[in-house]
Amino acid sequence: MAVPAAAMGPGSMAHWCSVSSGPTRYVLGMQELFLGHSKTREFPVHSAKVHSVTWSCDGQRLASGSFDKTASIFLLEKDRLVKENNYCGHGDSVDQLCWHPSNPDLFVTASGDKTIRIWDVRTTKCITTVNTKGENINICWSPDGQTIAVGNKDDVVTFIDAKTHSSKVEEQFKFEVNEISWNNDNDMFFLTDGNGCINILSYPELKHVQSIKAHPSNCICIKFDPTGKYFATGSADALVSLWDVDELVCVRCFSRLCWPVRTLSFSHDGKMLASASEDHFIDIAEVETGDKLWQVKCESPTFTVAWHPKRPLLAFACDDKDGKCDSSQEAGTVKLFGLPNDS
Repeated sequence: MAVPAAAMGPGSMAHWCSVSSGPTRYVLGMQELFLGHSKTREFPVHSAKVHSVTWSCDGQRLASGSFDKTASIFLLEKDRLVKENNYCGHGDSVDQLCWHPSNPDLFVTASGDKTIRIWDVRTTKCITTVNTKGENINICWSPDGQTIAVGNKDDVVTFIDAKTHSSKVEEQFKFEVNEISWNNDNDMFFLTDGNGCINILSYPELKHVQSIKAHPSNCICIKFDPTGKYFATGSADALVSLWDVDELVCVRCFSRLCWPVRTLSFSHDGKMLASASEDHFIDIAEVETGDKLWQVKCESPTFTVAWHPKRPLLAFACDDKDGKCDSSQEAGTVKLFGLPNDS
């Protein structure tokens, strides 16, 4: 389906950057909630910068991956995170990790050591190590749980059978691959690239379906909302664009950030979208209107955010304040926003 010009050019995005004339009942309700639940608590866990945070499907655990070559698992207990275990074995930075979509005990890590590792929290051991051809920087697990896709710095994406742990296929792309994701229906595979495009492949055929010029500059990240209605992309132009999954048209954009958008996360009900960058705040918007719900203050750039799958709790991690991990309190710290102010 053709994409309207309004969704394609740098100047034309302005039409989509409007917000509603007044706050909705949902916005007012969530703002009232956050007035009493705006506390952010810090949880030191790693010895260096945290690259990635993500929740298990049941919301009981939070995983983090770090430049210190380890992953850590927290248990969510009432209004705090309690460290459960640390997972060692990688020989380089753990750049990204993700959980199995329906099994809350399994997660996978991608590392610059040219491997991925699948872990089971019940045994605290690595189930398997899969060797890949390059330094891995992004990873995702298919919605049906059968396949893991991992991308490396050479723009190669490898599809790995989650049961046999063998490589199904490798795809070399001729563009800079930034982030990768299946759609919720598991029949399309999306890649954002350095040219500002969203590239869509059929799955499992991996045949090119469409390339959409989503942004005038580097398209960095992509996330699908849990309801399957929308997906969002973040770009170096500091815009977040919201797309209709079925029509593949841009329906709205969010423009409160001033720096390249590095990370996105939809809330469990698909009604809120958190986005972050080098700005010293995380923007929380209502998806349907673009209205600002809240801003989470930060003291340094934020490169990973993750809404809890059942509650309005936002996990995130910031870069070190001074660019020196060993001298910063930010380094290695996981943060949790949305806690009661009196907790």
